[in-house]
Amino acid sequence: MEQAELLSIVIIIVLGIFSQWLAWRIQWPSIVIMSVAGLLIGPVLGLINPEQALGELYTPLISLAVAVVLYEGSSSLNFRELKGISKSVLRVVTAGAFLAWIGGAMAAHYIAGLNFAISFIIGGLFIVTGPTVIIPLLRQAKLKPRVATVLKWEGIIIDPVGPLLALFAYQVIKVIGDDTVQGSYLLTFFIGALLAGIIGFAAGIFVSRMIRKGLFPEFLKSPIVLSFVLLCFTVSEVIMHETGMLAVTVMGMTMAKTKKYVTSIGNVSHFVENISVILTSTIFVLLTASLTRETILEIFTFPIIGFVLMMLLIVRPLSIWISTIGTEMSAAEKTLIGWIAPRGIVALTVAGYFASVLAEDGYAGASILMTITFALVFITVCAHGFTLGPLAKKLNLASNEQSGILIIGANHFSITFADYCQSLEIPVLMIDDSYEHLLDAKQKGINTFYGQILSEYIQFEVDLTPYDYILAMTDEPAYNALICQSYAPEFGYNNTFALPASKKGDANNEEISPAIKGHVLFHENAVLAELSSKLREGYTFDSMKITEQKTVKREAFTDTAMLLFIWRKNKEIAFMTLRREKLELNEGDRVVMLTKQEEKNENVIQSRDE
Repeated sequence: MEQAELLSIVIIIVLGIFSQWLAWRIQWPSIVIMSVAGLLIGPVLGLINPEQALGELYTPLISLAVAVVLYEGSSSLNFRELKGISKSVLRVVTAGAFLAWIGGAMAAHYIAGLNFAISFIIGGLFIVTGPTVIIPLLRQAKLKPRVATVLKWEGIIIDPVGPLLALFAYQVIKVIGDDTVQGSYLLTFFIGALLAGIIGFAAGIFVSRMIRKGLFPEFLKSPIVLSFVLLCFTVSEVIMHETGMLAVTVMGMTMAKTKKYVTSIGNVSHFVENISVILTSTIFVLLTASLTRETILEIFTFPIIGFVLMMLLIVRPLSIWISTIGTEMSAAEKTLIGWIAPRGIVALTVAGYFASVLAEDGYAGASILMTITFALVFITVCAHGFTLGPLAKKLNLASNEQSGILIIGANHFSITFADYCQSLEIPVLMIDDSYEHLLDAKQKGINTFYGQILSEYIQFEVDLTPYDYILAMTDEPAYNALICQSYAPEFGYNNTFALPASKKGDANNEEISPAIKGHVLFHENAVLAELSSKLREGYTFDSMKITEQKTVKREAFTDTAMLLFIWRKNKEIAFMTLRREKLELNEGDRVVMLTKQEEKNENVIQSRDE
C-alpha cells in the first residue's frame, strides 16, 4: 500500500515537470498540458486518484503549496513597475473586481441556475486570475511591458482578494439566513482579515531585517524564508480559514519592497521560484487527476457552458472597460486585458472548501460548484492560452521583432560586431556604463543605452523583450561572469554568453568544464583584445548563405576563418561556443565568420566538411 502511494506521488511530480517541459518544446500553455495529463491518469484511465491516495493530507498539502506559489508571485513584484499605470492597476483591482463579482454572481444565478447565496460566493471566487496561470502565459506571449504589468499585478493582488470576497459573502449569507447567527459574526471576519494582513506584514519586516543584519547564514536563508512563509500561512488559517493567502501575499509584497535594501533577498527569490515551478506543476496534476468522470461529463451541459461564455465574453470585458474609463490605457490594451482572465489553482482549491461547507449547510446546488469551477478554469486556460499571443500581435501589443542580441560592453570589437549584425537586420542593443565608450556605437547608428546592466532600475528603463540573447563583452572577466550568472534565469542558460577578456591558455576539455564551455563564445583563441587586433589587421566580418544541408566540424575553422554564429533560416541564432564540436548547416542558413579579406568562405566550408 505504501509503495503504491509512493509511486503515485512520484508519478504526479514527474508528470507535472514533464508537462512543463513538453509545453516549452511545443510552445503550448503549460497549464493545458498539465491539466490534460492529470485528466488522463485520473478520470479517463483511472490509474491514480490522488485524493484517495493522500487521504486527509490532500487538502493541507495543496493549501501549503498554494501559499508558496502566492508568496513567490507577490515577492517578485516591484513597485517601480507601476510608474505611469498605477491608476489603471488600482481601478482594475478595485472597481474592476467589484464589477466582476456582481457580474459573475448574476451569471451564476440567471445562466447556471444557482440560488443567490451560492451565486454570490462563486462571483467573489471567480474574480481571481492568479500568478500560477498569468505569469507562464506572459512569459510565452512576450507582451509589451505596460499591459504585461497590469495583468501580472492584477493576478497577484486579486488572488487572495477573491477567496476573501467569497468568504465575506458566505458570512453575510449565514447572518441573513440563520437567526441564531448575530451581526457581530461579520465583525470576526474583518478582524480575522486584518490580523492576517498584520501577520504577513510583521513576518515580512522581521525576516527582511534578520537577513539584512546577517543573522541568518547564507546556506539557511532560503529554507528559513520558506519556513516563515508556511508558518505565516498556517497561523492565519488557524485564526480564520481562507485568510492565509492574504497573509503570505502581504508578506511577499513587504519583502519585495525591501529588496533594494536587502539585495540577498533576490537570491532567496530564485530558490522559491524553482520550488514554485515544481509545486505549480504538481498541484494542477493533483487537482485534475482527482476529478470524477461524472464531473467531467457534467461540464458539457448548457447551463455550465453558457455561464462560462458569459464570464468570458460579457462579464470580464465589461468590468475592465468600465473600471478603466479615464485612465491612461488605450483601447487596444483594454481589449486585450478585457479578454485575458484565466483562472487557476486558487479557484479550484477554494471551490473545494466552499463545496464541502455549503453541502454541510444543506444548500442545494453545492455539488455543482467543483464542476462549474473546473469548467471555467480549463476553458479559460485553453482559450486565453492559445489566443493571447495572436491577439497581442494583432493589437500591436507584442514584440513583433525577430530574435535580437543584447551586448554588454562597448569596445572596438563589440561595436564592429554589433554594426555588422545590424547590417543583417538583427536587432541589437548595446549597454555600457561609460558614455564615452558608447559614442562610437552611436555614430554607427547602433541602438545604445547608457547605464549599469546590473542595476535594479535597468529593467524598468529598458524594454528587454525583443532580445533573446545576451553577450557579455567587457574587458573584465569577473564582471562578464557576474552578468551571465545574473541574467541566465531571465534569458536562459543556452542564450547567455561571455567573450573571454584575457588569454585562457590551453582551453582543452580537461581545463574547462562542459558547463562553462556552453557560455564561452567562439573559439579557444578568441580573446577580446586579440579579436580587436585582428580587426585592425584587416580582418572583416563576412557571411555566406548555405545552399545545401551539411555537417561541419569545428576544427574546419581556424584563426583565419573563425566561425562566430549561424543565423538560421527561421531567424534564430546559434552562437559558436567551446562546447560545440559539430555544426548542422541547413539550406537557407547563413554562416557568419571573422575572416581575412583574401579568405574565401565557400572554400573553407566546402573543403573541410564531413
